[in-house]
Amino acid sequence: MPFMNRLILRCLTMACSLFSVATYAAESPRAEPYDVVIYGATSGGVAAAVQVQRMGKSVIVVGPDKHLGGLTAGGLGWTDSGKKDAIGGVSREFYQRVWQHYQQPDAWRWQQKEDFGNRNQSPPGKDGDTGTMWVFEPHIAEAVFEELVSEYQIPVHRDEWLDRTPGKGVQKQGGRISAITMLSGKTYRGRMFIDATYEGDLLAAAGVDYHVGREANSVYGETWNGIQVGVLHHKHWFLKPVDPYVIPGNPQSGLLPRISAEPPGEKGEGDHRIQAYCFRMCLTNHDPNRIPFPRPEGYDPQQYELLLRVFDTGWREHFGKFDHIQNFKTDTNNHGAFSTDNIGMNYDYPEGSYERRREIIAEHETYQQGLMYFLANDPRVPEDVRTAMARWGLPRDEFTDHGGWPHQIYVREARRMIGDYVMTEQDTLDQKVTPDSVGMGSYTLDSHNVQRYVKPDGYVQNEG
Repeated sequence: MPFMNRLILRCLTMACSLFSVATYAAESPRAEPYDVVIYGATSGGVAAAVQVQRMGKSVIVVGPDKHLGGLTAGGLGWTDSGKKDAIGGVSREFYQRVWQHYQQPDAWRWQQKEDFGNRNQSPPGKDGDTGTMWVFEPHIAEAVFEELVSEYQIPVHRDEWLDRTPGKGVQKQGGRISAITMLSGKTYRGRMFIDATYEGDLLAAAGVDYHVGREANSVYGETWNGIQVGVLHHKHWFLKPVDPYVIPGNPQSGLLPRISAEPPGEKGEGDHRIQAYCFRMCLTNHDPNRIPFPRPEGYDPQQYELLLRVFDTGWREHFGKFDHIQNFKTDTNNHGAFSTDNIGMNYDYPEGSYERRREIIAEHETYQQGLMYFLANDPRVPEDVRTAMARWGLPRDEFTDHGGWPHQIYVREARRMIGDYVMTEQDTLDQKVTPDSVGMGSYTLDSHNVQRYVKPDGYVQNEG
């Protein structure tokens, strides 16, 4: 993604290790400073902690997370990657440990290993390098991170929220952070701090420059930044004309839900909008492990009226991103013009209060859980789609403290640090030499939709 690439200056990449669930954690922060305090128990946070420990320095991970690993353990079990040789360090070790886990017979509870085959994995190399597996079940990813912090005796303080009140949460000496304070009153002192959250709350509280939304192309001399009206590079747009009004052809009847009445803006101009969020659902069609899609509180079938009109055009690709992982499960992502991406409903999230973010997350849960229930149960859904969807559900053995639903929303982008060097499309397109590499990755420029609007011809379209 063009924006997410820049987060490499703020967060390290993904972490590592297998399936034990023991966690080393102290009850209170120590008085003397740690060499490194990491705020955020995402995969990048755990990876950073491992590396710090291996370098012989003291480290602690503290943050609002109750589960380790962020989205890696939160449903994104089908790794987006281009050239896998680009993935190294602690990140690669994570995938090696995943591979090692799935060599064990007891890893295959619901499915035979032979039936799964060699899907998305690399065999051991001739140089003795172990194999890698790039797909995994969420609970296995979380167990890998848990084993890692236990193995390296890394203290992890969970459910600790930075006090974002100006002047309270961050203490500085000589322009450098010396301590951070949580809403619980706990204070963590350190010589260096890493913000490994998806939101960038620590960097913002510390007064670091950042940006939210899309810069205009003119800011960095780019082509693919800013508003992208009319740029249709993927299949996640309305392929055929779809009427946006409650009464087709009648603007006075109002717009259907999930369509903005605002004009989209001019191509290449900057705006405040951000890529849509969703939950990367882990689903299963294996009946012994399947929970039927629940009807969420506040369910409103009218929210999905636009999808019915998409079906009326003959579109039938709803299962296009049911990427299969082990034990008859999936990593299910957005696919199509109207899908799990909750377009336009997250603009307040990056800088929102904790309460406002909880409201946004709850609305996203209602929307996406309602979407799945709608597809599996509403008689207006085409029978072929409805019957097929009814075979799917949430896995009983994933996210067991959350009813089978992911505990981490997919924050595709939030704040982006403006550092001494800002990564732009020229870096990703190899149009200039990177002066000092701090990490490596490999994938396409992949932005999800940002807004849904009405075109001048009176039909609905997505943009982003």
